[in-house]
Amino acid sequence: MCSRGDRRTAAPALPLYPSADLEDAGPEMGGARYDRTPIPEDPGAVRTGSFEEIQHAYSSEEAVLEAQRCLQCAMPFCVQACPITQDCRGYIDLIAQRRFDDAARLTLDDNPLATVLCKCCYHYCEEDCVMGGRGTPIAIRHLKRAALDFGRSGLRYVASAPRAERIAVVGAGPAGLMAAWELALRGYPVTVYEEQAFLGGQIETIPRYHLDGTELRRDLDRLADLDITFRTGQRAGRDFTPESLLADGYRAVYIGIGASDPRALGVPGEALPGVFPALPFLLAVNAGAEGLFGRKNRRVVVIGGGDVALDSARSALRLTAGGAVTLIYRRARAAMPAGVEEVVEGTEEGLTFLFERTPVRILGDGSVTGVVVRRVAAGPPDATGRPTTVEVAGSEETIACDTVLVAVGEHADVAGLSGELDVAPARHPWPEGHGPGGVTDVEGIFASGGKSVVYAMSAGSRAAEAIDAYLARKSGRAPTPRPGPFGGPGRTAAPAGYGGPTWTL
Repeated sequence: MCSRGDRRTAAPALPLYPSADLEDAGPEMGGARYDRTPIPEDPGAVRTGSFEEIQHAYSSEEAVLEAQRCLQCAMPFCVQACPITQDCRGYIDLIAQRRFDDAARLTLDDNPLATVLCKCCYHYCEEDCVMGGRGTPIAIRHLKRAALDFGRSGLRYVASAPRAERIAVVGAGPAGLMAAWELALRGYPVTVYEEQAFLGGQIETIPRYHLDGTELRRDLDRLADLDITFRTGQRAGRDFTPESLLADGYRAVYIGIGASDPRALGVPGEALPGVFPALPFLLAVNAGAEGLFGRKNRRVVVIGGGDVALDSARSALRLTAGGAVTLIYRRARAAMPAGVEEVVEGTEEGLTFLFERTPVRILGDGSVTGVVVRRVAAGPPDATGRPTTVEVAGSEETIACDTVLVAVGEHADVAGLSGELDVAPARHPWPEGHGPGGVTDVEGIFASGGKSVVYAMSAGSRAAEAIDAYLARKSGRAPTPRPGPFGGPGRTAAPAGYGGPTWTL
């Protein structure tokens, strides 16, 4: 648990969850407390001085107080909103009873990356919390952190009786790690092939002010007794292909490589020194490249409106003491895909936002001197119903800067995957099979992914179930439900009242 003495302040929760009913309802109604127990957070003016974590843990008593706000709804909308069906209602109830050991175990029953997610998940569960209709949703993500902080969380997962069928997983990001966990719990020997020298995929791009860098290691330590082998520095198409893995004796292959290749802007000047793609920039920052910009007082422009753009802009603020960071997005603020919490915190830290602008060229002669942008207006809706954008002629303006970070999306590198798989990204930026659980056009090969850490984990979980069902059919046995991860029967069904997911892929 972190503590910074007088620097700990209560984060303002209400701007993140506005409610017309709040003013009339007051802090309490019908015995329920609608105001969230304040989450300790550093003020914006202090945060940009370092990459230290900005949100701090509840004390045990604060966690109990917050958990006791939960209504324990018969219909757990919070659980239904979670892509991995995490039983948050259950662990909140245990925390309210001060049963932290039980809360930690229940959390880890569903979630092998709980230490990571308790700090960086987009908390879809909170968006569907009924308390948000009158006040502020339960701080579910923060209570997950409390369960692990104050409960016995240094547990190790236990595999079932070993099976003979070997399975290969390509990619050690959230989807691949979740699939490996699910399959290894069922007794399958799993080998995970990863191109990078590290595990975690895009988890490693999450800034240190969210994750201090130790969380993934703690989660991976719980997998130590499972039959999972990690092979890093192995690239699909160079060191192996999914088909060659089948030929080598693996009975099934799961491709969970995600989307990590940055998309280009496609404007003149993009190749100038001083233009950086966002994900490699974030990796470099987390690797300790504090001198990445070379000097202070940089004027940085970030192009994009998603969470990667906000991560890049907020990291740039911390690297350029005395400088200025402007984020340019082509739509209105309300249409930004970035989380509301990120936008609020970025504003508090001093980010400048420039909406309804699109870059048309990057200026410079040997180095960047500015970005020319053009105003954008809303156009007719596209096939999905979302308004298109139309550039306004004659509306150009120049934003002076010496550094540009490009965060306009990513796509998967599918060069090492054969066309026979038919997984080239179309609807999704990651490889995705057409059938249930990511079944591809090549028997025994599965592929899927997701738009965030927890969505990718959900995809990996469903792929593991599909792989087990596939191998069960081949051997004439019944599929294996996920066994109790710590030995014994465990909980293999959704909690009482669960009526199906409210989320969509």
